[in-house]
Amino acid sequence: MTIYDLPTPALLVDIDAFESNIQRMSTAGKKLRPHAKAHKCVNVAKRQIAAGAIGICVATVPEAELMVRAGIPGVLLTSPLADPRKMARVAALAPDIAVVIDHPDQMRWYSEAASAANVTLNALVDLDVGDHRTGITPGEPALELAQQILRTRNLNFSGLQAYSVRASHMPAITNDTWQCAVDTAALLKQHGIEVSILTGGSTGSYQGDTTVPEVTELQAGSYVFMDEAYSRIEGIPFLNSMTVLATVISATHTDRVTVDAGFKAFSTDRPFGPSPVDPSIGRYDYAGDEFGYIYEPRGLRLGDRVRFIPPHCDPTVNLYDRIHICRGDTVEDVWSVMNRLTS
Repeated sequence: MTIYDLPTPALLVDIDAFESNIQRMSTAGKKLRPHAKAHKCVNVAKRQIAAGAIGICVATVPEAELMVRAGIPGVLLTSPLADPRKMARVAALAPDIAVVIDHPDQMRWYSEAASAANVTLNALVDLDVGDHRTGITPGEPALELAQQILRTRNLNFSGLQAYSVRASHMPAITNDTWQCAVDTAALLKQHGIEVSILTGGSTGSYQGDTTVPEVTELQAGSYVFMDEAYSRIEGIPFLNSMTVLATVISATHTDRVTVDAGFKAFSTDRPFGPSPVDPSIGRYDYAGDEFGYIYEPRGLRLGDRVRFIPPHCDPTVNLYDRIHICRGDTVEDVWSVMNRLTS
């Protein structure tokens, strides 16, 4: 089967570029626990583990259940929870799951869930390193929370999480965002608390992340696919392996053609849209839920197939049930997103 046999829009991954990205990140010089929110795919996670990753990060409980039940080791749920029912589901995944905590109530609810399941959960203190999205204030508040975790039944304090969403696309601030985490780790050690894990980082900041000696592992995940946003950051050496395939479905105007990929085919959380892999064919703009324009089209005819680099890979993947694995124009395999093809 080739890409010309696929109904569009379709999500494609070039396997050669994908494997190159995995190999390049495996030599970054830090332990790697890549974030599966970028791909939500067991097949990808297995290849990351095979390349040396120590585990996988997840953002949601369903992602955690998917990965643990598929036999993926070392799963870290990077989002704090505030629902005891979800926490009970997480406790059922022990010992293959670790969690993050940024409030004493979360600690209490996780303790109750772990006690009911007769397990011990590894817990990291989630630090707010400047995003003000999740995380406890670094320094003394984080120290107090770590001390409380150490005194709490069925919880094991394992370290600190220090992820910065700002640094992921502003790598110049990477060292500043890490510094408060490094200082907090030093404070905990002064009080006799071992910090065996200091985790965080991203694809956009990974080069700076690897220069911080105290960082034990990286959470970068989008590097396997890349996207238009990351491609705009100077110096990132990964290849755009993921594209969206669309078809020219209308060519009745001289200044544009219409393709069958619009708001429902790409993430729309960036101030720019997708880019054609071949920029010489014209400029894309959204034209509705199911449609997109290519302005000033060059050489495009009705029925032609066009590949686009999405603005943001993570939420784009979430729009699809399957990833078509390609070598050139040949489709070699189909991988399921969130196991939707078998559920």
